[in-house]
Amino acid sequence: MGVDYYNILKVNRQATDEDLKKAYKRLAMIWHPDKNPSSKRPEAETKFKLVSEAYDVLSDPIKRQIYDFFGEEALKSGQFPPSSSYASTSASYPRGSGHYYNNNQRQQQPNTASFRFNPRNADDIYEELFGAEANGGGGASRGNRGFREGYFRNNNHNNTNGYGNWSSSSSSNGQMRKAAAVENVLPCTLEELYKGSKKKMRISRDVFDVSGNCRTVEEILTIEIKPGWKRGTKITFPEKGNEEPGIIPADVIFVIEEKPHALYKRDGNDLVINQQITLLEALTGKTLDLITLDGRNLMMPLTDIVKPGAEVVVPNEGMPISKEPGKKGNLKIKFDVKYPSRLTTEQKSELRRVLGSVS
Repeated sequence: MGVDYYNILKVNRQATDEDLKKAYKRLAMIWHPDKNPSSKRPEAETKFKLVSEAYDVLSDPIKRQIYDFFGEEALKSGQFPPSSSYASTSASYPRGSGHYYNNNQRQQQPNTASFRFNPRNADDIYEELFGAEANGGGGASRGNRGFREGYFRNNNHNNTNGYGNWSSSSSSNGQMRKAAAVENVLPCTLEELYKGSKKKMRISRDVFDVSGNCRTVEEILTIEIKPGWKRGTKITFPEKGNEEPGIIPADVIFVIEEKPHALYKRDGNDLVINQQITLLEALTGKTLDLITLDGRNLMMPLTDIVKPGAEVVVPNEGMPISKEPGKKGNLKIKFDVKYPSRLTTEQKSELRRVLGSVS
């Protein structure tokens, strides 16, 4: 049945030249390859060429008349039915892409004797409609694949009713501007950063569909938190921000934030825990029973006298080192010796007897 150029531009068959220009501009803003990320460029190139072809045919009176009478295949091939065959059609004749119209209302059959289909270059069309606006009246200069000077953005990205307020969104050197990154805090427990975890984050973003309409979609982003990641670690999802004509979507970035822990404090790759013991325990010894961040019981016998402010270092019981798999920092145990608030006369005497000879 051929291509329906009217449907591609989303205009009706009575569309004026101004209607066609507006429709083309709106769609060119969305599908120009230089305005799309590399991941979408093949799709954008295909759709941009199709939009340009539709505008080329419908904006040219002769091409449009032939297309309306005979359709896309005949337009391009140059093979038209004889006039007598057309005139004898009793009820209707397919025009364009399988659309039928009453012959009583048809226009005069176009003269196709010398017609040859000669499509215009998509970049030439783009320069014609955007070149003056992009370059103060001058034509846009060609880059490696088109007109890299003419980037425009509607001040209201979801306003498709008017085209008089296009403003340039390219940088001074002609390169397309990228929206500023959007950062979000990602709170994580110390256990999650110790063992690693997976988080699913739901985001909503504005995107344009093939018709150029803006709609809000939701996506689930999966974040694999690696053991040993630190506060400030950034996880980037490229170009997951809102889509806007003429602007590369922003990167969405999640920044790790450590939640406070009831027992442990992180110091780089080390873990620090404060332990309060009595004076008696400091002098006579004690076995500490610690629960690690991965749920293990860590038994620590204290056999030496513990002085106030003393620190015991347990190797390889700290945080995993993300850049050195299999290695961990240290666990630092800091002691606070609790002294009695008062002693009786008999207790003082007994302490003098026991400790009096200790230097």
